[in-house]
Amino acid sequence: MHVLILGGTTEARRLAELLTASAGLKVTTSLAGRVAAPRRPPGEVREGGFGGAEGLAGWLAGHAVDVLVDATHPFAARISFHAARAAASARVPLLALRRPGWVPVEGDLWHETGSLDRAAELLPALGRRVFLTTGRTGLAAFAGRRDAWFLVRSVEPPEPPHPPHLEVLLDRGPFTLDGERALLRRHRIDVLVTKDSGGAATAPKLTAAREVGLPVIVVRRPPVPDGVPTVPDPEAAVRWIRQISR
Repeated sequence: MHVLILGGTTEARRLAELLTASAGLKVTTSLAGRVAAPRRPPGEVREGGFGGAEGLAGWLAGHAVDVLVDATHPFAARISFHAARAAASARVPLLALRRPGWVPVEGDLWHETGSLDRAAELLPALGRRVFLTTGRTGLAAFAGRRDAWFLVRSVEPPEPPHPPHLEVLLDRGPFTLDGERALLRRHRIDVLVTKDSGGAATAPKLTAAREVGLPVIVVRRPPVPDGVPTVPDPEAAVRWIRQISR
């Protein structure tokens, strides 16, 4: 059986580890190639795009893929919809692996919104020193905000357009609670903007914001394409793959 994992996430790497330990499975992980030095999973690895849904469908057929797992970032909506179309066209079973989203708890001052553009509109009513953790590819939505200062944290340097008043912090999770507390104090942050990426690696910033009463703008994640089964963790994905391979 040949399993293709659309990945780059921590969950995708863990799934590749679990599957490569199983006899009789060929595992290929596809990385988008947007990060210069990605953490490479075990098994075979390919980098770069497929050329849309049609290109992915052709790759599935040409490489005799038996199962496709979409383990991309929860906000990688385009590739997820391409995967759904490609899997249907190639008649390959598709599974979405999505870490659970964050849930507000008592003391959180969340302002949920459906887009980065709307998040930008909510500023600076909620604050003028912004900790922006939405990734380097979404900064264009905030480029017109000349009335706020931004601390932008990303794995690689962002490219324009981006806000005129910003400081870039190059870093990769997981992050600690003590580190996030210190960061908020050091930069005098008064509002946090984040995507609902879920998971534990970047969650400490939410706790740190709650402790000091900071408002948090949370961009809701896009939905998984209709009809695609979803599991919350790599272990559940392995069980699903084993079940359909019987």
